[in-house]
Amino acid sequence: MKVSREQAALNRERIVETAATLFRERGYDGIGVADLMKGAGLTHGGFYGHFGSKEDLLAEACAKALDQSVQRWQQRVAAAPQQGRGAIIDSYLTPRHCDQPGAGCAVTALGADVARCGPAARDALAQGVRQQLAILAPLEPGADAQEQRRQAIADYAAMVGAVVVARLFADPAQSHEVLEAVRATLLAQDRSQGPS
Repeated sequence: MKVSREQAALNRERIVETAATLFRERGYDGIGVADLMKGAGLTHGGFYGHFGSKEDLLAEACAKALDQSVQRWQQRVAAAPQQGRGAIIDSYLTPRHCDQPGAGCAVTALGADVARCGPAARDALAQGVRQQLAILAPLEPGADAQEQRRQAIADYAAMVGAVVVARLFADPAQSHEVLEAVRATLLAQDRSQGPS
């Protein structure tokens, strides 16, 4: 039975949404096409009608996940422009974010996997990182835009690294200790340098 164009578009979106979650939860190699399609409530056979390869789906899933992260960052900054940097740091370095990779940052969950993939997946993740840095940089202390960008890159890398390291610990207390140490260090910069 032939599916309408509208239904095909909805199916594709459901596949990308499901993949964005499942890839972050299980990693690129941790789930196959059949299970991705099953998770989307569709049959395995329809996959190649939508995507050329699993890696093509990964690229779209990464773009989707990072778009959602960018929107959340923009909302946090819009809600409290003077505290935007702190709001981003506070929301990123939380046990909830750490403990729920399927709903969290695609960079922390998939960065190492995507680095080994082809250009489409790497470009999708890199584009999201560039967008996040563009939000963070103007919120950073610094004498000029170049210094603010440098600080945004350092802060971003510290946040991503903190979540990656925190996820290594089975003991929640140790995991949360990592998150809190990096969070406190980053937020101390705000106190020592005054308002940005």
